Amino acid sequence: MRHHRTQVGIVGAGPAGLLLGHLLHLRGIDSVILERRDRDYVIERVRAGVLEQGTVDLMQEMGVGDRLLREGMRHEAVNLAFGGERHRIDMAALTGGRAITIYGQGEVVKDLIAAREATGRPLHFEVPDVSVHGLDSERPSLQYRVDGEPCVLDCDFIAGCDGFHGVCRRSIPAGVLRTYEREYPFAWLGILAHAAPSCPELVYSLHANGFALFSMRSPQVTRLYLQCAPDEDLSQWPDARIWEELVTRLSTRDGWQPNTGEIFQKGIAQMRSFVVEPMQYRRLYLAGDAAHIVPPTGAKGLNLAAADVWRLAGAVAEFYESGSDAGLRAYSEHGLRRTWRAQRFSWWMTSALHRNAGDSAFDQRRQIAELEYLVSSRAAMTSFSENYAGVPLD
Repeated sequence: MRHHRTQVGIVGAGPAGLLLGHLLHLRGIDSVILERRDRDYVIERVRAGVLEQGTVDLMQEMGVGDRLLREGMRHEAVNLAFGGERHRIDMAALTGGRAITIYGQGEVVKDLIAAREATGRPLHFEVPDVSVHGLDSERPSLQYRVDGEPCVLDCDFIAGCDGFHGVCRRSIPAGVLRTYEREYPFAWLGILAHAAPSCPELVYSLHANGFALFSMRSPQVTRLYLQCAPDEDLSQWPDARIWEELVTRLSTRDGWQPNTGEIFQKGIAQMRSFVVEPMQYRRLYLAGDAAHIVPPTGAKGLNLAAADVWRLAGAVAEFYESGSDAGLRAYSEHGLRRTWRAQRFSWWMTSALHRNAGDSAFDQRRQIAELEYLVSSRAAMTSFSENYAGVPLD
């Protein structure tokens, strides 16, 4: 059995784990990243594509934002469509220049993997049987296999960046964590299509048939979603039906509608909210989907993960530089404050833009009134913009 030693053992090579590894590297702190999936899976899995201003700024400050700045699509406004009309909310004008950038999670991961490999620090893919040990000691460890050989990695700290189904959160003793969950009675059917975006900005639409979202991944690829049942049978949604429903839900009276084209990827995304408290146990710290999941309506998932690891890296650096564990002890408290703000906004957007099977005529008129107020009030649009473009990292 091989024995290794590092300062921070990171489980998971998604955006959270890779961002944390690079942030630690910039502070001269050793880390080892372990990922159970293969490299292609981590890059190609379809996830978020909306980066808040703070996430974009962080990547630039880390020196991994060059391609993001070249290829990312900066959006200073977003559109809400209802009643057959689009209403443009100018986020940049309302927030002093803050905006979002469309840049797929897969592209973020590519950039971060390249940066990690350039540092020469360890990054292992296809690592099976990772397990967490010694959490009640000052020297926790990770056990795993590399090329079939068992290994032990002794750590000062462990970062659980391994997602909702990962091993880290499940390794915390029973009774320590409190879980908050909400399951939504609908899902999203999402597609990628070879179709040039017909609008330069996102369009969120409330329609009698249900929610729809117009987005994009590049000047040649459109990303679209429509509300469907959680148990929807994808085989019942041929391409022609998908386009018919998207055009119906998104078209507005000024003649705008999404361009159509070849659909080259489709899937069903479930909608849920999840928070675990606290986000830490002894020397194990949870970040990203291991600690919280938000419905995708508010585009907060990747951005929350970035804020988590930015905060964790700073706290770890403070510990090594001064011996103070104040930042580490406060990690969960500060992270949960931001998490619950994001949960509130994501829940609000989800409830304002989706139709529930049990909605009454009153519920439907209330939704319209809420959206009418939003697009007619500068104060309401400012609040929306601050939440959507994202507040500075804290």
